[in-house]
Amino acid sequence: MSSPTQLADCTATELTRLYRSSQASPVQATQAVLDRIAVLNPLLKAFVLVDAESALAAARASETRWHAGQPLSAIDGVPTSIKDLILTRGWPTLRGSRAVDASQPWDVDAPVSARLREAGAVLLGKTATPEFGCKGETNSPLNGITRNPWNPAKTPGGSSGGAAAAVAAGLGPLAVGTDGAGSVRIPAAFCGNVGFKPSFGRVPAYPLSPFGSVAHLGPHTMSVNDAALMMNVLKAPDARDWTALPPDPGDCTVGLNDGVRGLRIAYSPTLGYVNNLHPEIAAAVARGAQTLADLGAHVEAVDPGFDDPLEISTGLWFMGTWTLWNTLTPAQQALTDPDLRAQAELGSAFSALQVQQLNLRRGALGSLLRQFMQRFDLLLTPSVSVPAFDALPAGHGPMNPQTMLGWTPYSYPFNLSQQPAITLPCGLTTDGLPMGLQLVGPMFGDALVLRAARAFESACPVPRPRPLAMKEDPQP
Repeated sequence: MSSPTQLADCTATELTRLYRSSQASPVQATQAVLDRIAVLNPLLKAFVLVDAESALAAARASETRWHAGQPLSAIDGVPTSIKDLILTRGWPTLRGSRAVDASQPWDVDAPVSARLREAGAVLLGKTATPEFGCKGETNSPLNGITRNPWNPAKTPGGSSGGAAAAVAAGLGPLAVGTDGAGSVRIPAAFCGNVGFKPSFGRVPAYPLSPFGSVAHLGPHTMSVNDAALMMNVLKAPDARDWTALPPDPGDCTVGLNDGVRGLRIAYSPTLGYVNNLHPEIAAAVARGAQTLADLGAHVEAVDPGFDDPLEISTGLWFMGTWTLWNTLTPAQQALTDPDLRAQAELGSAFSALQVQQLNLRRGALGSLLRQFMQRFDLLLTPSVSVPAFDALPAGHGPMNPQTMLGWTPYSYPFNLSQQPAITLPCGLTTDGLPMGLQLVGPMFGDALVLRAARAFESACPVPRPRPLAMKEDPQP
């Protein structure tokens, strides 16, 4: 396992096993990933900042700890990236925006950055996001178009598209993303990764998102086991987040391999309202439901019983954009993505009464789903209704609720309800693009979601992209 190509394709779990047995070192793994970044990032644009010097220094420190038998954590020495919405000491956090001044002091770590640093993770750099994380694609006037490693003509999704593309391409096995309406799960599904949105508040945030209490932080990984290892680090408490849940001292890897026998799983391929599900995704998720049944789960076809909450999600989102917009000067506003401007204009039309009504409707949805999850341990759906679509520049089309989220109707309901949800790869389309299935748990049922995901992953391993093929120019 000593060649650079092999090390860049290793999961975090595999890397630390190699470190422990002295078959590879954090320096070797980090150099392999940096070499892969140098080759592929000019095409993929997954990273907006790479700090090779800092990463190799951290890798050398980790190597010393492993040689002494004293790693700081189960991810010590693992190459890791951080989405460019998240404060990271020493690096600009530009949020995909030309309106952010890069020359200001950058001397604060957000909670997840601090915890990863304390755990000995090798921080590689910052991954691409659309401006302020405003959409489900990853493009911006600042950074251009981020591309999908499976087919560079396609989008990796968003808004954590840089994180997902990096993990899929072997540009670091661990990445942190954010998810306000699907922004971890959409790109993970498009890129064939594991993407986990924990229960709201389980991973502390600072500063809190301008988009409010729909915004979660979570891991992008190559495997469920890696997601569990990462959650052990990310969920550590931080007093700066007043919305955070009480500390959870549990180990996310305990019970991870206990399987799904006896679990009650509601299988809802359309949630009762989706009418644009791609037939290949429908078939793949149906096979996934059968797999879980074969593993011993009680799988029942049933819809939760709510109408499409697209209007609730986009209404609250556009109000968040309008709020953010009003923190910018006119000069800054003139530099922004036309999609952000369009969202702000839509948000400006909402009255205080309408916003309150949206929040009341959100509360009713949350109550319905809490009651529904008393009957079932998990809910199984597709992750996204379509495979990855063409990668296009910022402002390429009109901005409205349907264009923003109508193609991802399975993600935003569970931001509104704040439940834990994970996407897992469940096969490839005939065009060779990843498809994802989603497992949703009851509020605070994060460990159960990871356990079921691990059972499915063990039964249905899927291929990864071939990195050397990614050097080809994208098709128009």
